Order: sequence, then C-alpha cells, then structure tokens
Amino acid sequence: MTSIDTLLVANRGEIARRIFRTARSMGIRCVAVFAAADASAPFVAEADEAIRLPGGYLDQDAIIEAARRTGAGAVHPGYGFLSENADFARAVGQAGMIWVGPEPEAIGAMGDKIAAKRSAVAAGVPVLPSSEDVSQAGGIGYPLLVKASAGGGGKGMRVVDSAASLAEAVASAQREALGGFGDETVFLERYVARARHVEIQILGDAHGQIVHLGERECSIQRRHQKIIEESPSPIVDDAMREAMGSAAVALAKAMNYRSAGTVEFLVDDDSREFFFLEVNTRLQVEHPVTELVTGIDLVREQLRIAAGEALGYGQDDIVFSGHAIEARLYAEDPAAGFLPATGTLTAFAPRAEPEVRWDSGVEAGSTIGTDFDPMLAKVIAHGPTRSEAASRLALALERCHLGGVTTNRDFLAATLRHEAFIAGDTTTDFIARVAPVTAVGSRSLQTAAIAAAMWTQGANRSVDRRWGFAPSNWRNAGLPPTLISFDAGSEGPIDVAYRSARDGVFTLTSGETVTVVDWQDGEVTIEIDRRRHTSRITRTGADLHVQIPGTTITLQQRPRFPLPGMELPTGGLVAPMPGAVIDVRCALGDQVAAGSILVVLEAMKMEHHITAPFDGTVSKLSVKVGDHVDNGQLLLAIDEIDQEQDT
Repeated sequence: MTSIDTLLVANRGEIARRIFRTARSMGIRCVAVFAAADASAPFVAEADEAIRLPGGYLDQDAIIEAARRTGAGAVHPGYGFLSENADFARAVGQAGMIWVGPEPEAIGAMGDKIAAKRSAVAAGVPVLPSSEDVSQAGGIGYPLLVKASAGGGGKGMRVVDSAASLAEAVASAQREALGGFGDETVFLERYVARARHVEIQILGDAHGQIVHLGERECSIQRRHQKIIEESPSPIVDDAMREAMGSAAVALAKAMNYRSAGTVEFLVDDDSREFFFLEVNTRLQVEHPVTELVTGIDLVREQLRIAAGEALGYGQDDIVFSGHAIEARLYAEDPAAGFLPATGTLTAFAPRAEPEVRWDSGVEAGSTIGTDFDPMLAKVIAHGPTRSEAASRLALALERCHLGGVTTNRDFLAATLRHEAFIAGDTTTDFIARVAPVTAVGSRSLQTAAIAAAMWTQGANRSVDRRWGFAPSNWRNAGLPPTLISFDAGSEGPIDVAYRSARDGVFTLTSGETVTVVDWQDGEVTIEIDRRRHTSRITRTGADLHVQIPGTTITLQQRPRFPLPGMELPTGGLVAPMPGAVIDVRCALGDQVAAGSILVVLEAMKMEHHITAPFDGTVSKLSVKVGDHVDNGQLLLAIDEIDQEQDT
C-alpha cells in the first residue's frame, strides 16, 4: 500500500469541493487547479493550495507540473474534462504520482463507446443494434441516435427521425463532440423511445475483488442530459437487479477493472429487456444517491483502492437502505427549451430543513458564465420510502432562497410532485410526455409584490436620516396613497398602493389590510388579512428576489418616470444566451422558410440553433461567423411574407 498525504484535484466546482470533503476527513491535504474564469470560485478558496492553469482544465502538462510544485502524490480527475483520458492517466503514473481511477488500459478500452460495445458482446452482455458506418442507417431503422464515441453528458448526441435529417445531425454531433472531447468520432444506434436509463455502480480493487452497489435510474433527461436520478429504480426487482449486476461485474472482471465505475444500460419499458450502453470509467455526477442507500463513501473507496488497499468486503456484505433521489439544479430556462442562463447568483441560501445534502459549486455572488456547465448544485434527499424522499427533495428546493439567474428549480419541484413521477412512470420521454406545469399563480405574484412593497418601505425608512422617525407614508395633507409598481416578467406590471393606518398596519387600495410584524435587512414578516408568512428578500439594483411559499419570485421595481427605451425591430431574432456564432446560413435579402436554421451559436460546449419563426425575407443581418454575442443581442431581423399578397 502507498500512503497519500497530498491530493491534487484536476477539476472544479462542486465535484472538487466534494472530493476535498472526503479527502480531508482522511487526513489528506488538498490542492486545487483553476482556470482564470474560476479565480474567485469557492473551491479555489477552500483548497489548502491552488495553482492557476494558463491553458485551462485540459492542459495536461500544466496540471502535472502543478502536482509536482505542490508535492501532490496523487491526482483525482473528478468527472468530465480529463477523467476518461487514458493518455493523461498514463502521464500521471509516468510522473511518479498515483492516478485515482482505473488503469489507463481500461480507460482506453471503455472510454471509446464503440470499443466498449465490442467488449460487452465478448462478455455476453446484450447490446443494441448499431453501426460505425453512417451509410448503414437504413439497416438500423428510424428513429435512431447519433452518438459521440468519446465523452458523455449528452454532448454529441442527436435523435434522427428520418434520412432527410441524418447528415445535419451527424455534422452537428461531430462538431459538438470535437469541441467537448477533442474527438469527432460518432456512431449510430437504435433509439428506443419508451425506455429507461439504468446504471450499475461497480467497485474493483487491485486484489481481484469486484462488487456492484446496486442500480441508479437516470431516465428523466433533457437534451439527453440527466436532471433527476434515484436509487433504487422503481421498476427493478430483485431478479432484474441480480441479472444486471452480474452482467456489470462480468464485464468489469473481463477487463480487470480497478476503482469506481459505472456500467450503463438501456431498459425497454415494455419488455423489461436491458441493453448495454457504455462504461463510465470515473465517478458519476449522480454517485451521491448510491452513497446514501449503501452508506459507502465512493470517493473514500477510490482513494483507498488507489493506495493499494483491498475493499475488505464482498457482495453479500452490501446492504441497501431506503430510497435516495438527486436533482440537478441548473442555471437554465425550462420555458425556453432548457437553454442555459447566465448572470450573477445574487441569492443562494438553502434552508436547514428539511435535511438534505447540497453538493454545490457556487455561493451567493457567484457569476454564472458560458465557460462551463451551468449546474449550480446537486440536491440529494434520502428517506425510508420513495415518496418521502421525493417530497423531502421537492420541499428543500422550494424553500431555497434563489435569485439573480433563471433556474430549473420550479421545474424540478413540479416534476418530483407530479403524479406520474410518484407512480414511477419515469421513462426517458418523461419531460416531453408529461410536461410538468410550473406556472406561478396570480395570487402568489400579488403576495410577493405586497411583501416586496412592505419590505421596500421599511428599507427606505431605515436609511432616511431625516424622516425615518415618521410613520411610513406620513403626510400632513390629504394626498394619494403611495404606489409601488413592479414588473414580473411576462406577467406584466403589478401595482401595490397603500396608506399607513397606524404603526405597522397598512391598508391597500385593493381593500386588504397588511400588518408588518417584523422587518429586517433581508427579511420581512407580514400578515395579510390574518394570514402570516416570512419572506427572505434580496435586492440588487431594481430587482427584488422575494421568497414565498413554494418558490422565489423576482420582481423589478419600475421607476416612477421611465425613460423611453430602444425597441426591437419587428421580426427581430436575438441571442438567447451569450455565445459564439459558429455558422450563419442566410444572407441579407434571402427568403427563408419557417423552421429553417439561420444562425448556430455555441455556448457551454453545446450548439444552439436560431430558426426562422415564419416565412420571410432577411431584412437585417447583424452578425458573422466568429462574433461573440451577449444575451438579448440582435442577430437578424425577418420581414414576414404576406401570403395573401403573394397569391
């Protein structure tokens, strides 16, 4: 065995912090590496020492040099970036350091999905029909899936419904795979529309012992990326678990697997047949649900195995308890096709109850940009039953004070509370099929606006050194009530007009009576017609993020004398997020058809298509390939064709 006293984590964000937590509990000193965009990130401040990477997280030479400079005897790659790069794993070993992961040969064999499928066939594990030859698409049949051979996380994946769209899907997947993983190789695979994504966690040591830790179901996905994962799966029984676990262990033994890994399967929801998909030779994003149901710290096991220790337990020693569910909290807009969002996370304050696990890479004040994946946190709940775990997780999400960036929080909570989810009807088409509703009711908006108005009047008085002693809205003449107006996005303006009746009591022109029970900087407790609640409130400029039961509502206080603003041209198409223009498929004066792709943006290593909303003529073109655009920036404008005039 080899002792590890200093560990370099070649990753960032929440996974770096999570590895630090376990490593420190084992008495191991932690070193971080960081790119310029992460200079003020929490994980950098939490490391015992941190080294700036001039070339970013894929700069292998700089990472190994950082390990040398800091005396790190081991390197943990986390997930993503270089975690499944066999050359990097080999280079770490050649530099005299311990690689916390499987052998480079296993990474090379399993990191290539095409080679992994061949290994699965050799081990007797069932696989889906596939082909490396694009011309063989007809033999596979439609719909089919174009998949990147390297990497994961939904990048380089496209569902193709017909031969007419195959070439475009292949080209787009290749570009995305090359940008995300440095390898543009793709292959075709049968697409099973009503399926479940179920994976088996494996652990293997250097002494030949290999076990599995049960399954995780990760079927609820958008853009082929997981957003909710759970263990155990609601459809896997003991016999199926035994069959899938045995297949995973057999494959791991065939390649003498060492460290933590995951064997992924696709399960046909109708027949309950399972098919091999791939092996992830690293820690998975969703590993916490396995930890909570088994009580086994997977990072600790990785470090023990890397140091040469034996697992010390067998398959029969592993005990499963209760149910765990994880939700990935992203900066993204579900209403806009889950497009990533950017901005400053001005409010981020999870509540102490209900007790759940928050694995987060951000804090209040963090900037969410386009350089990296937009995941803010993983929230994991464990309970004696699946329904209790789901309810606990939903409530924890709802009670978190969150603002400044558009997130999928409300969508996650609505999904967890949906009757289809509770029933275990969680196939990969769940989002498209069920479409959980996340609309905020008019009463909730009005309650948030009243709380914001009451907090604002208190905030104004707290800084007014001349008239702050006087009752709010005090006048020595009969004047109109005080009016505060808020914008609530697409809901339009919300007005709150009030008069001060006596100390702490206000009457609204709507007829309601409001009592301010308590006012603090960042919080107000009000009682509306005898119904009391406390709202956390964070103000940034004109924006107020108001916590109400169930969610946080962002309101923008409208100025009393608004200035005229610039109007968007009719038919104008704007950038839905900051990004780089990688393709422009129209020219000024071109006639375009509704649905045709006009501009392709790249943001957060993924492509986003800007399409024509109607038939028309390009009347303005403001960008070219290579331009970097901001959120809301005008890309082009289209004049709609008058169909009646044309005929």
